Formats: sequence, structure tokens, C-alpha cells
Amino acid sequence: MRTFDLAPLYRATVGFDRIADLMDRALTADVQPSYPPYNIEKTAEDAYRISIAVAGFAPEELSVEVKEGALFVVARKAPEASEKAYLHRGIATRAFERRFALADHVRVTGATHELGMLHIDLVRETPEALKPRRIEIAGPTRTEVKQVEAKAETVN
Repeated sequence: MRTFDLAPLYRATVGFDRIADLMDRALTADVQPSYPPYNIEKTAEDAYRISIAVAGFAPEELSVEVKEGALFVVARKAPEASEKAYLHRGIATRAFERRFALADHVRVTGATHELGMLHIDLVRETPEALKPRRIEIAGPTRTEVKQVEAKAETVN
């Protein structure tokens, strides 16, 4: 496996620490957990949905939290009161913690639990200060035109 040194990136940029950290984390992660399976879909221009398969978990056993620019989904199964004798146990209900890094200005708008799926809706809200805006181009003011005309008359 290749390793990349991101030190030159840190030396040549200012304010991109989060992007460099994200790249560093992605490149150095040994194995990404595959449980539980999930989808990330784009539902609109600035809206997303994360759908996680959480079969066997009740809504009160799930936790969705946003902190430090990341979305954390945690599931803890309550201990069963009665011991069941399984002949085959294919539905995994083991505890998990899944972390998703969120981009700047992305916020979670809600979460729903239905039919064994946990849906988390997100939206990117670009602040007004960062949105492109059109700058009106003004012509010369009347005073500037008179000054130019006056200079032209004195030269002649």
C-alpha cells in the first residue's frame, strides 16, 4: 500500500486544515467498517439523505448526534430478557458506531426510523456572505465628466 506525505500541503496552504485532515484520515484508514450497510443519496441540489439498515433496532436504541463537524450514528442493543435458542442467526443486531464527516454549512434536518431503515436528512445552507452576488458597474459620475471636459478645453 502506498503512503502519501501531506506535509507539503500543510506548508503551502492556509485555512485548508480540515480538508487536509480529511484526506489524511481517508488515506491512512486501514479498514473501513462494512456494518451496517448504508446509502448516501442526493435528493435535491443542496439536500442529501443517509439511509442505514438497522434491522432489529428500535428507535430508542439508536442515537444520531452531530459534533465537531461529524455525524455520529450509534446503536446499542438492550439486553434480551429471555435467552432464545437460535438454529441460525443471520440478522446482526450487534452494537455499532458509524461516523460521517460533514462539509462546512451542512446541517442535519431530521431523522426517521421506518421498516428497518434509519433515514437521516441533511441540507447544505450556504451563508449569504458566501453566495455569489452581482456587482453593478457604474459609469463615470457627472463631476468626473465635467473635469475631463475642463482638462480637454485647457489643453486646446
